[in-house]
Amino acid sequence: MSVLTRDEAQTRAELLDVHHYTIELDLTGGDDTFDSRTLIRFAARVDGDTFVELKPAELRSVTLDGHPLDPEALDGNRLTLPNLTAGEHELHVDAAMRYSRTGEGMHRFTDPTDGETYVYTQLFMEDVQRVFAAFDQPDLKAVFELSVTAPQNWTVLANGITEQADGVWTAAPTPLISTYLVAVAAGPWHSVRTEHRGLPFGLHCRRSLAPYLDADADELLDVTRACFDRYHEKFDEPYPFDSYDQAFVPEFNAGAMENPGLVTFRDEFVYRSAVTDTERQTRAMVIAHEMAHMWFGDLVTLKWWDDIWLNESFAEYMGYQTLTEATRFTDTWTDFGVTRKSWGYDADQRPSTHPVAPDAVDDTASALLNFDGISYAKGASALRQLVAWLGEKDFLAGINAHFARHKYGNATLADFIDNLAGATDRDVHAWADAWLRTTGVDTLTPRITPGEHGTCALTVDRAGSRPHRIAAGLYDRDLGDDGGQLVLRERLHLDLPHTETHPIGKRPALLLLNDGDLTYAKVRFDPESFETVRKELSGLPEPLTRAVVWNALRDAVRDGELAPVAYLETARAHLPLETDLAIVQGVLAFAATYIADRYLTPEERPAALATLSELCRDLIRRTEDGDNPGLRLIAVRHRIDVAAHPDTIAAWLADGTVPGGPELDPELRWRVLARLAVLGATDEAAIAAELERDPSATGQEGAARCRAALPDPEAKARAWQAMFGSDDLSNYLFTATARGFWQPEQAELVREYVGRYYADAVAVADRRGPAIADAAGRWAFPAHAVDADTLRLGEECLRAADPIPALRRKLVDQLDDLARALRVQGDDGG
Repeated sequence: MSVLTRDEAQTRAELLDVHHYTIELDLTGGDDTFDSRTLIRFAARVDGDTFVELKPAELRSVTLDGHPLDPEALDGNRLTLPNLTAGEHELHVDAAMRYSRTGEGMHRFTDPTDGETYVYTQLFMEDVQRVFAAFDQPDLKAVFELSVTAPQNWTVLANGITEQADGVWTAAPTPLISTYLVAVAAGPWHSVRTEHRGLPFGLHCRRSLAPYLDADADELLDVTRACFDRYHEKFDEPYPFDSYDQAFVPEFNAGAMENPGLVTFRDEFVYRSAVTDTERQTRAMVIAHEMAHMWFGDLVTLKWWDDIWLNESFAEYMGYQTLTEATRFTDTWTDFGVTRKSWGYDADQRPSTHPVAPDAVDDTASALLNFDGISYAKGASALRQLVAWLGEKDFLAGINAHFARHKYGNATLADFIDNLAGATDRDVHAWADAWLRTTGVDTLTPRITPGEHGTCALTVDRAGSRPHRIAAGLYDRDLGDDGGQLVLRERLHLDLPHTETHPIGKRPALLLLNDGDLTYAKVRFDPESFETVRKELSGLPEPLTRAVVWNALRDAVRDGELAPVAYLETARAHLPLETDLAIVQGVLAFAATYIADRYLTPEERPAALATLSELCRDLIRRTEDGDNPGLRLIAVRHRIDVAAHPDTIAAWLADGTVPGGPELDPELRWRVLARLAVLGATDEAAIAAELERDPSATGQEGAARCRAALPDPEAKARAWQAMFGSDDLSNYLFTATARGFWQPEQAELVREYVGRYYADAVAVADRRGPAIADAAGRWAFPAHAVDADTLRLGEECLRAADPIPALRRKLVDQLDDLARALRVQGDDGG
């Protein structure tokens, strides 16, 4: 298959003006394929040749202006349209298309709970070609009219309001949208419908999830309405589509997709088991993020994929900010600081880093790799910094000018910066060059120098070139009766690099750069502040301040400046006193996944697990009164994950409850069983019995993970064969099997597979495409095997083999993380 290059897209856009697609899909033909008939009306501006893209199971016929074209002329995914003359044209394409089992194109899923079948589209980047013929690039917008023939008991959802007659569902014509935003979701959906501001709103899920959607419908709709109203306060352009449906669909590869009028979400967001309030906040943020895309991405769309950030960074920033302003989730930036910024920092320090707005993305395969922590978290952080520097009034004025000039069209970075510049006297072009065209993370380090009469002055050393508007927090010890607290004296607002030195009075106990987390930079501590952090971190009054500190400690470990054990000791001392759930979850996840499993040697790991187990026990004891069920749930989850001996968690499973709560719901039961499998304290019979108890799709994934985790050579061989020897696993079952396979406790048992991994991963990625390549590189990589041989084998693979781009990017990142872990293991830190 040929990927579309930027040059080809520009040439085609100069030639064509695409007006209208009429698409007829028939979903009644069987389990493997569906029928797709497409009529495209378009104009050629001058005489010339071009091509249309499609990936059919069978191409039955093609006619151009009534003249048949040879279906055998299809070359990969391209069909040449020769000898076009200037003027109007009609292209008819009749094809059979394959259903997908990997979340790409038209994904088909049969629910093991009740046998009902659902299909939905994910047409991002190049996958529209798996569903219908198209001129597949974002700047050839058109009107789309869809009709879908579906089984009698199905409901069909689409970008516009749908109506049904005689088994055929017809969707209202769309406004001008890009090909990748067309959406269909069909099946026996359970739906909750309402209206808001004259528009139909809907929530949809599989029937087997109906009770769980109903339980949360009020919360979901409240968030949706609140964000909808807030965006209308911010944006002059009204919501540009005729309805707003949110469908929670199975085996979805992303968190969600911003299809106009029909947002699709992974249906793990329909909670079957207990979750924390932070997880509910995350779900609400995804709702806010996708709704922001209705303007950023759907109304105004990037011209080419080098401006991904114009979609994702804005939706990310607007999602967090609007949720904070419009809903009960008022502390979202703490969660962003803990969970999202670390994603950006990590990505930005790897060899695969790229600017937020790269100068050029040569083709669609390269573009797909840029949907990462840089385009989302770093870009959103840059925008937050821009708002701090520019002011929200001018920022919104520039945005609204952008919408007015480019609505229903396409725009570039240059267009956006020009619109912002028109709303302010500041040099936005210079800001964009410094923030959006560069790579890497700046590091800010304070220097405190003594002055006269016990006073001090602050100088900030900056490794990097970007301007920063930050706050420096000065904290003193509380000398009152309570003690043990740090009190904010003041926040100094600094513009770097323009501020040379700043008097700060008497030396504070702690000086914290980037207090409030308004910029994107690593921060360090002066020696006295570092000692205060290690001893008194939990005494800081605000969660966002503590999040900045924890991120700084995380960065110091990764950079070899703080011993991993010192991080664990700090967590052991202060996490039992933490009140913010996002911080507790983030610190425990980093401590277990990176420090215990990668940054410490195998000999040091048991002591680390013991420390984490004791920490979780403290949190469980602290929550015995039932006042903080979310904190207790986090502690119980992590206590299960770090258990070195099976007795306690096996007793929980047998009793169906943790003493004092919570009762073990399906998620906790599978979590316990997975850990027992790792420890060799369960067997196939117990896994099968649990699957009979919970035969849902989630249960199937839990069973696959448990079976792959069994410390048995035959179980490992079966799991490996399922992942790499056949192509039967769906994307979710592949991931579940991969997550069970590698376990640090089983390093010797699986040692032979480390050498096999690279060739097998390259082969399966070649056969199955980008979604499985991503899963193979992310979840099936032997990340536990922190040794020089694993690194050498990976580097040899990259030199000798030719992995598809999605896998190559993942391997480059994994190998860089592995090299970092080796450096950390060999460094005693600070």
